[in-house]
Amino acid sequence: MTKKAAPRFPAPALDTLPDDIRTRLLAVQEKSGFVPNVFLTLAYRPDEFRAFFAYHDALMEKDGGLTKAEREMIVVATSAANQCQYCVIAHGAILRIRAKNPLIADQVAVNYRKADISPRQKAMLDFAMKVSTDAQRISEDDFAVLQPHGFSDDDIWDIAAVAAFFALSNRLANFTGMRPNEEFYLMGRLPKT
Repeated sequence: MTKKAAPRFPAPALDTLPDDIRTRLLAVQEKSGFVPNVFLTLAYRPDEFRAFFAYHDALMEKDGGLTKAEREMIVVATSAANQCQYCVIAHGAILRIRAKNPLIADQVAVNYRKADISPRQKAMLDFAMKVSTDAQRISEDDFAVLQPHGFSDDDIWDIAAVAAFFALSNRLANFTGMRPNEEFYLMGRLPKT
């Protein structure tokens, strides 16, 4: 059964969207075979769509001290804490693919402290969770825990920025009732044949 992307805020028809947004949606569809509902839902507000995806891309697609899989771990762990079904399912799929591990996303979403990840990644997620749920308590002690794991100040900024950005995303997904695309549920679970 196909469900609407976000019941209260219907996605605009593709042919009514500004050219730049329509072009991006078609490119995503060509690459993945479907248009993730976050694109359809946020297209409801074109200026905010552009700002959201510009910041998303700046955080998630760059090179740096965090791998793309580690960035997705942050999204999955913090989205689980924020009870965001859409982001846990969608970014769980991306995490499985980027980590080349069909088990990791479920482990991180349920309890990253028991997941099969490195001590470095656990420290990263501890900090990300604090930024996501208790940021007012961040202190120099939190930075001191990360530095022995090899995180630079830029890496620490990235951890915090990903957690903070997805706190915004989680809240948008939750208030709109955004539904995960069915395609996400199976992505990265079985090796490609």
